[in-house]
Amino acid sequence: MAMRLHYRERPDRAHVMYQRWDKLLFLHWRVSAEQIQSTLPPGLFVDTFDGSAWVAIVPFYMLGIRPRFCPPVPGISNFLELNVRTYVHDEQGRPGVWFFSLDCNQSLAVWTARTFFHLPYQHAQMQATAQGAHVDYRCQRRGAPKQSRYHYQIHEQTHLAEPGSLEFFVAERYLLFAQTPAGIRCGQVNHVPYPLAEATVDSWDAAPLEQAGFAPGRPPDNILASPGVDVRIYALTK
Repeated sequence: MAMRLHYRERPDRAHVMYQRWDKLLFLHWRVSAEQIQSTLPPGLFVDTFDGSAWVAIVPFYMLGIRPRFCPPVPGISNFLELNVRTYVHDEQGRPGVWFFSLDCNQSLAVWTARTFFHLPYQHAQMQATAQGAHVDYRCQRRGAPKQSRYHYQIHEQTHLAEPGSLEFFVAERYLLFAQTPAGIRCGQVNHVPYPLAEATVDSWDAAPLEQAGFAPGRPPDNILASPGVDVRIYALTK
């Protein structure tokens, strides 16, 4: 717990990018820890809560994406992302996120993330419309046979995750891990703790999970949402 809270603090080094993550939906499924561990590279270990590992589909808006010393650029700085993720720690015990895929509809963002952060970004056709708290979100990865749709409403009342809860386990993550030619590297993000909310989900699709090798065959075991956070992004380190 102490290590998790430690990485919530802002690092004492310069960040490289600004971002806003907006209108997030977190769809979580319980899976066996052995299944997740078999997918991880050497040096990473599955994290569990109540004896189970968790995988998630997370669609959201990426807004105001820019390097530290640049203003947002129209047509480039705003786009969509849908990631498939799980929760891990490294040999030092640092808790973080491992991404199986990150679908994106901005070619420059895909290239940048692959090149400088070694993350498995994928080109996709994506559209999203928001009317107040209602979001209609669609994604079709390049080469995928069909489009996935997520129609959800983020409830107005928000709260912070309680330490020791599943919400805390999945939301209080400020590190990510990437497989690079030099081995596993760690990236850090900084933002205020997610304001979490309940969500009503009218439409969802597990296809992105299936593309990662998982077939839950049931609705999500846990649903969370967040109106969003402003984020500082830091370069990869050991």
